[in-house]
Amino acid sequence: MAKGRPTIIDVARKAGVSKSTVSLVLQNSPTVRDETRKQVRAAMADLGYVYNRSAANMRKSNAGLIGLVINDLRNPFFTEFATSLQMALSARGYAAVVANTDESPELQDQVVNSMIEHGVSALIICPAYGDTRGTFDAIARAGLPAMQMLRRVDDRLDLFPFTAPDYVAGTRAATQHLIDQGANTIAFVGGLEGRAVTEERMSGYRQVLGENGKTPVILTGQATRQFGRDSAQGLAPEIDAVLCFNDLVALGMIAGFREAGHQARQAVPRIVGFDDIEDAAQTYPALSSVHCDIAAIGKGAAQTVLAWVEDGQTPPPETRTPVRLVVRASSA
Repeated sequence: MAKGRPTIIDVARKAGVSKSTVSLVLQNSPTVRDETRKQVRAAMADLGYVYNRSAANMRKSNAGLIGLVINDLRNPFFTEFATSLQMALSARGYAAVVANTDESPELQDQVVNSMIEHGVSALIICPAYGDTRGTFDAIARAGLPAMQMLRRVDDRLDLFPFTAPDYVAGTRAATQHLIDQGANTIAFVGGLEGRAVTEERMSGYRQVLGENGKTPVILTGQATRQFGRDSAQGLAPEIDAVLCFNDLVALGMIAGFREAGHQARQAVPRIVGFDDIEDAAQTYPALSSVHCDIAAIGKGAAQTVLAWVEDGQTPPPETRTPVRLVVRASSA
């Protein structure tokens, strides 16, 4: 059987760049480096690729779109990430198409496929958990640059690079801080059991407790204020410190202790959150938290994906961004 006409994806594979980079070369975009442009043109010549300008003109109105898929925009952590990313893309002349999947892999599959159909140049995904293989397979078939952010659900990191804060270093620092403050029994509260991000954040906590001869006390559950508040009201009195999966759980715990009037306890335990959302510094008492600089992560993601789209610079398979503990009244 005769082989069909070469496609833009064939050109991208031969040139070792993304499909979006080939599109920019075909549009004579000044954003593409000369070296990359020559590389793409050479691949086109070798394959005998012919540019269908009329079809391209039909798609031109969608040029410069980056798909941004977020698992939970109600969480301020992800909202700040999406906002900083969108602003950074706008500064470079790109528009972000934003979708909230509400932690639904089915909805995620729907919006990703819709974005592909509408001609986005790349995808940045804070993925929902669940059956996501089909979603990422569709992205691979489309030949689009796609980054996994903050959560890793697909192990094909050569196709879908992953960027997240150094979760283990963050919980190590927080746990050591609580021990240094004199805590004897430290609980880890929040995060759904079995999820990679929960296991990572819990890992640093377990490591430091083991190094100090202390026993973990773990209470997993939804990473929400409600779970934190409910957990505070049922926390064993011997627990004198709590490391929370995120700031929402920690803020819920602070509210829960105040609501209960500290009944049946000699003292409120020291509390540390994770993420350092804006509310952490504004609550009372101010919440200690592991600062991830999520705004910087958003800006960095924009720079990375545009270097991939415009110059064919594929990101490394995994990137971990630095974190630091911000100590405030809740634990000091």
